[in-house]
Amino acid sequence: MEQLNDEELAAVSALLSSERLSTFERMAGSNRGAIALHQEMLRLAAALMTVTAVVEIALRNAICDRLTEHFGTADWLRNPPAPFAWDSEERWKIRSAERSARQAAYAKLTQEQKRALDKVAFEQHEGMPPPGIPHEELSRARQGAIQVPMGQVVAQLTMYFWKRLLSSDYEHALWKPALKRVFPYKTISRPVVAAHLEAIYQSRNRIAHHEPVYGRRLAQTEAAFDFVARHLGSRGTDGATPLQKLLDPELAELRARAEDMRSRLAALQAQEGD
Repeated sequence: MEQLNDEELAAVSALLSSERLSTFERMAGSNRGAIALHQEMLRLAAALMTVTAVVEIALRNAICDRLTEHFGTADWLRNPPAPFAWDSEERWKIRSAERSARQAAYAKLTQEQKRALDKVAFEQHEGMPPPGIPHEELSRARQGAIQVPMGQVVAQLTMYFWKRLLSSDYEHALWKPALKRVFPYKTISRPVVAAHLEAIYQSRNRIAHHEPVYGRRLAQTEAAFDFVARHLGSRGTDGATPLQKLLDPELAELRARAEDMRSRLAALQAQEGD
C-alpha cells in the first residue's frame, strides 16, 4: 500500500468502508496496514475458493453417481422411487433449483423459440397467450413448459443441499445403503464427514460475502480439505486418491498463503505486545 498517498488512502478507506476495515485495523494498528491486510485476506480467500470449488464439484458428482446406482434411475432427484421420500426442505430446494434451471434455459432462447413454447404453456387456450397477460406471467408460463435435464437441475443446487444428504436425517435412507461408498474406508463415519463438510461450507459462505477466513476457522477448513482429498474415492497403489493428486498444487499454494497469513498475524500481535 506504499504507492497510495494519504489522499488516495482516505479514498480507498471510504470505498471499502470504515466498518469493514475496523477488524483489520484492530489487527494491523493503522489504516494503511488494515488495507494491506484486507487485500492479503482476499488473496487467501481466492486460494480457499479454488479448492472449495473443486471439492464441491467432486462431492456433488460422486453423490450423484452413487445415488443413480442406488435408486436405479437417472431421475432420482426429482422422482425418487418409493419408499424413499425427500424431507420437505430438500423437496423445496429441488423445486427451486428446477425453476432456476428453467429460467436459465429460457434466457438463452430466441424470441421465436420463446413463442413456440406457447403451444404447451397455453394449451388450454389453443396455444395462444390470453390477451393482455402481464409479461412476468407470460414468462413464468413459458418457463413452466420447458423440460430441463436433471444435470441442469443438479448444477443449480448449492453445497448446502449436498451436505444435507450427509446429515443424520439421511443416515439410514442414504448414508448406510449408498453414500458411505463416496468415502469408502471403514474407519470413516458419517458424523466426521458431516463435520468437515460443515467447516468447508461455513468458510465458503464467508468468502462469498467477502468476509475474512483466518485463525481457527482457517485451520479447520484446511483440515477439512485434506480429509476430503484423502478420503473421497478409492486410493491408488501409491496411496493417494485421484482427487488428492488433482488438488495437490492448489493445496500447496493454499498452505503457503495460510502460513504467510499466520506469520503476519503473529508478527502484528507481537508488535502490539511490545
